[in-house]
Amino acid sequence: MELWDQVGSLPAFLATLFNKKLVMTSLVISVFYILKHLIVKLIRKKSRRDRRLQINVVNNIYTVLMIVLIFNIWSEEIQKFAFSIAAFIVAIVLATREFIQCFIGFVYILSSRPFRIGDWIQVGNYVGEVHSTDWAKLTLLEVDKDSYQYTGKTLYLPNSQLITSVIKNLNFLKRYAMHHFTIVRDDSVNPFEFIDALYEKANTYCADFKDVAMRYNHLIENRLDINIAGPEPHIQVATSDIGDTQVFFTIFCPTETALEIEQNLTSDFMRLWFEQKSLSSK
Repeated sequence: MELWDQVGSLPAFLATLFNKKLVMTSLVISVFYILKHLIVKLIRKKSRRDRRLQINVVNNIYTVLMIVLIFNIWSEEIQKFAFSIAAFIVAIVLATREFIQCFIGFVYILSSRPFRIGDWIQVGNYVGEVHSTDWAKLTLLEVDKDSYQYTGKTLYLPNSQLITSVIKNLNFLKRYAMHHFTIVRDDSVNPFEFIDALYEKANTYCADFKDVAMRYNHLIENRLDINIAGPEPHIQVATSDIGDTQVFFTIFCPTETALEIEQNLTSDFMRLWFEQKSLSSK
């Protein structure tokens, strides 16, 4: 009655009432909720196909309209509130920037998909198989890049490192590797005297998987659109800064046999080297 006495008429009373934003917000929500309920009920009654899709569209439209209308009704209060907590938000952002960077890193790997679960990757100096990802960290099962073996260690890398570090996808190394190793000896023997024998030995060790290696080599080249060495073994002879002889081996082979082949070729090299040295000393 006091409000009626102040405004004096029904239109003025209603105007004063609707100026109350809380009442207006409640009224808008109620009206749109009733409309949504009626539309959904009509869809359930009339439509026999794609009812779930239509109902989902109606629910989404209702949610968007509610957000837009409520924001417009309370825009002045929201703006004042935003200004009042701006300094507090800045402090929160500074205090939680590492978590924010981790979340951004998580969004980055979801959108760009530089790797999948089970891939072998290198992030900075860390190499491992992707075990799992979440919004905060990347979990890797550490892999020794030289021996292609699991070390038994688990690495937990914050997602923030995925933004600042180079990510290398080493997934093709999981089956086949371009294995490199070097043997260094003095200059008392000319390795070209027995390099053909080394090639013969290398081809012998690679004969069992040669056909599969060729197919896998072509698969990698087609996928990456580049040319890579292999699958034939490659041996190169050079000298070091101090005059020692260096022999570089490149073998495209299954990762599980890489160290075995390296040991066999090293054994053959040492045998041939000492045989040649023995012949040269006579």
